[in-house]
Amino acid sequence: MDVDDARDAKGVRERLVVVGGDAAGMSAASQARRLRGPDELEIVAFERGNFTSFSACGIPYWVGGEVADRDELIARTPEEHRARAIDLRMRTEVTAIDPAGRRVRAREAGTGSEYWTPYDKLVVATGARPVRPDLPGVDADGVHGVQTLDDGQALIDTLSRTRGRRAVVVGAGYIGVEMAEALIHRGYEVTVVNRGSQPMSTLDPDMGRLVHEAMTGLGITMVDDAEVTAVRTGEDGRVRAVATRDAEYPADVVVLGIGVRPETSLAAAAGLPLGTHGGLLTDRAMRVRGHEDIWAGGDCVEVLDLVSGQERHIALGTHANKQGQVVGTNVGGGYATFPGVVGTAVSKVCDLEIARTGLREKDARRAGLRFVTVTIESTSRAGYYPGAAPMTVKMIAERRTGRLLGVQIVGREGAGKRVDVAAVALTAGMTVEQMTALDLGYAPPFSPVWDPVLVAARKAATAVRQTC
Repeated sequence: MDVDDARDAKGVRERLVVVGGDAAGMSAASQARRLRGPDELEIVAFERGNFTSFSACGIPYWVGGEVADRDELIARTPEEHRARAIDLRMRTEVTAIDPAGRRVRAREAGTGSEYWTPYDKLVVATGARPVRPDLPGVDADGVHGVQTLDDGQALIDTLSRTRGRRAVVVGAGYIGVEMAEALIHRGYEVTVVNRGSQPMSTLDPDMGRLVHEAMTGLGITMVDDAEVTAVRTGEDGRVRAVATRDAEYPADVVVLGIGVRPETSLAAAAGLPLGTHGGLLTDRAMRVRGHEDIWAGGDCVEVLDLVSGQERHIALGTHANKQGQVVGTNVGGGYATFPGVVGTAVSKVCDLEIARTGLREKDARRAGLRFVTVTIESTSRAGYYPGAAPMTVKMIAERRTGRLLGVQIVGREGAGKRVDVAAVALTAGMTVEQMTALDLGYAPPFSPVWDPVLVAARKAATAVRQTC
């Protein structure tokens, strides 16, 4: 194998190697380049796919036709990165990390050639991989996971050439719910097969039930408490049904929306430390624990939950970009930290908005917290103003202190982004009593006099006082 090391000839003092060319990796590379020029720092980035710096979160909306063109999801092309003196090597997979030798081994997809590249500083940003169950027929023609732009294009191609109009989505988390919406927009009859008792396991079951009712109202067939046992195929090898223990559901296309896991096989083989969720463990500067010159960020790491104090794995582009900025700042000679998360997420299925932040009831129990819960019904605007839509807000507060622990919101237009108020309150460690005095914006087109989040805070504060 050849060794790629031209630093001495170029007179470059240090080399940064980045493994992974999406949000965290290229944010880190770009920030490091802003702080240090090419004469001080050479940057080599490896991406095994065909695209870089793209929005995976936007793929369901591209599939559903709300985003017209694939390229709208690309934030920065390889050519744009290279124009900034970042040696970005596409379709090149890193196959090994050697921390003792301070080098990585890469293989080019086109030629199959392999070589070692030394590094002075390394960023691991290998992302996450979709959960693909080991089931008979799961690799059949017409079965799709949705993680990359290539995955999205393959699904669109299948939808375009498939004569039938029956789709089965396996899984009812964020990806499953969003893909169900995309397929509804495409005119498909959609069945969602869900292992849990309600969709959206990131919510408590009572709030998930609201999502279930709304999805059923949209014409989606919901099958809960169902374990998929096989994907049935026809004589042509194409998918024809999804089987559970109790039934079969006809399908012309199947979308897997079961979730993701950290892609840390490289890190594990290199002996880098992993947490209980399989993600890399870092300090607040995003430096891999026990390794002075290795950083990590994005969907391959575990992060601190600021509410429970425990490590979590949350695969979101918001965190990945922030962590990449932190890594790039530190690699570039500055200092930055990523303090942690409160677990905020928002999604939708057609006109239903779904949001959560902080802990669910079972998260609070797992953390050993005693708590109270309240649920209120309100509207997005003043009740008399045209377009006022219903919403349900659930709030969880610590029993003794009144500290806010979590909020879940399900409603129509104007519901989802209200969760940001709760996210700020969680980050600040506010009590529900303190929240009742928040000076939020009010006008009839935007909110009732008492915003729904504040109504829930008032009710939670009363519940806390009654337990003292």
